[in-house]
Formats: sequence, structure tokens, C-alpha cells
Amino acid sequence: MSNPIAAWHTEHVYFNRLLALLHRQIDVFHSGAQPNYELMLDIISYLREYSDRCHHPREEIAFARLAQRCPDLKLALARLSQEHRVIAQAGETLRKALLAALGGAVISRAELEVAAATYLVYYGNHIAKEEEDVLARAAKELTQDDWEAVRTAVNPMRDPLFDGEPEARFRELRRQIALEA
Repeated sequence: MSNPIAAWHTEHVYFNRLLALLHRQIDVFHSGAQPNYELMLDIISYLREYSDRCHHPREEIAFARLAQRCPDLKLALARLSQEHRVIAQAGETLRKALLAALGGAVISRAELEVAAATYLVYYGNHIAKEEEDVLARAAKELTQDDWEAVRTAVNPMRDPLFDGEPEARFRELRRQIALEA
């Protein structure tokens, strides 16, 4: 991790792009059309697989290290850790609803909108809070040893969407992101 704060911020930028794309798909409901459920599922799948398995576990280590050095942040960091669990659960709820819709089940528009809104609001606010309250303090307070602990917290995982050529299942998602930029 040559610059862990820059890497952390870059991932947040990527995640915000995906959340914006998901939000635009939910907005399609208001035009009376059907959103692209496959695209929505790809977004959730990526965020569940990469963010929940790689990004958030690394953050948990950074939060623990930062809480030791900055007692004034302990409560805020505990809340952010709790939000990781809420985001994971909200993502799973939305993923299941999308899978059901793709499988032909009748899912109400309201159910999908609520699941998506819960996910979008929690995740978006979570990223904003980390950007505002945590990154600058982490850059100032955490040591090279801390960052090494963060780096080794999880087995290395290549970002399947943004690191080079995307995995086959995420190619359409990557194309959509490029179209939105």
C-alpha cells in the first residue's frame, strides 16, 4: 500500500459511482419503465463481494488502530463498524429481492425501492462520514506498522471490476460505468 489513504479514497469514489448508477436504475421506476435488474444485481454483487470481503475488513483494522490513538473517535468508529454490518445486511436483502425478480417472482415496486433506498442511504452516508471524519485523522495518526496490519488483514484480492480488465461477469457493468462518466 504505497499510499493507503489515496487507495481508501479511490475505492470510495468507485463505490459512489456504483451507488449513483444503482440510484439511476431505481429512478427508472418513476418513468414507468423497468430498471435493468441484471445491472443492479451486478452492482450489489460487486459491492458485497469486494467491499464487504476486502474493503470493510481492512477498514475495521484501521478503525481499531485509530481508536487506540484517538479516543475522541471511538464512538464514531464504533458506529461506522456497526454500519458495515447494516450495509452488508441491506445489500443481502436487496440482492435477494433482485434475484427473486429475475427469477420471475412477483416483487412489488415498493419492496424493491425500500430495499434499494435503505442500501443507498446507509452506504452513501457511511462513505461520506468516513471521508469527512476518518481519512484525514488516519493519515495523521496511523503508522507504517498500522498500515501494514491493515494491508495484511485480509488475503490479497484483485478488484474484479476496477483493477485492469474486469472479470467477465462485470464487463457490462464496467461498460455502463464508462457510459455514465
